[in-house]
Amino acid sequence: MGFLFCADPLRPRRVDPHFAAQMLAVRDRDGPLALIDHDALVAGRAEEAVARVPEGFGPVWYRGWMLRSGQYAELEEALRARGCRLLTDAGRYRRAHELPGWLHCFRELTPRTAVVPMAPGERAPRGQRLARLAGGLGETGFVVKDYVKSRKHEWAEACHAPDPEALERVAARFVELQGEDLTGGLVIRQFERFTGAQVRVWWVDGEAVFAGPHPDSPEDVVGRPEILDEVREAVRNLGVRFVTTDLVRRADGVWRVIEAGDGQVSDWPSAADPGVLADALLTAKG
Repeated sequence: MGFLFCADPLRPRRVDPHFAAQMLAVRDRDGPLALIDHDALVAGRAEEAVARVPEGFGPVWYRGWMLRSGQYAELEEALRARGCRLLTDAGRYRRAHELPGWLHCFRELTPRTAVVPMAPGERAPRGQRLARLAGGLGETGFVVKDYVKSRKHEWAEACHAPDPEALERVAARFVELQGEDLTGGLVIRQFERFTGAQVRVWWVDGEAVFAGPHPDSPEDVVGRPEILDEVREAVRNLGVRFVTTDLVRRADGVWRVIEAGDGQVSDWPSAADPGVLADALLTAKG
């Protein structure tokens, strides 16, 4: 099986420097490689984006920048026309990439959550409607995000609401700041106090192939969380071949899953050996 990497926007015959180490690891193992134009893809020019993929390239993993679910579906269609099959189809990509898709499988392992489908430009829920949505989430405060991203770097302004009174302000500000980038809708999660470093676990065909630091803190020293058996069951129930899960300890010592995602667009920690991931993906079934 092969790999698709994003090309360097300035030198389209070369891989984007962010993925260079991963590309070299695949090439050193004689893995087939091709490049796609990410900018063309997000601009709606999918056929142009895959023009450098050889005809009949076969089954592939994508390793590149994050894509909206609709963009991924356009990539899948354009590749299919060239005899190339993504090993994660568009439906499964959406299931792993967007929170409503994975929430049910991880419900017992992750903070309680309410989901409000919304279109970009739509006003955030308020008043009694918002109170009803948040009413079952406990009394420890709330975290606001969309189906894919939070604004954690604007924590007090557009991410964390310490009480129901603050939630309306924070939700409205989050939706305002996301603007046209709002993905799927509004997500309100119960705030849980965490401690220690996050651990990102990488899963291929339902098996954990690597547990390492979150890429935002690549130098953190982390171990394997004790709840991997429970997380493995949830990953297998999700039914997506290549998945990541971000785990962290709650203040009471209980491990929690705070995020799941499609592994193809999950960032690899810079201090970790990319050969570990290349080996796992190249030896997976086609």
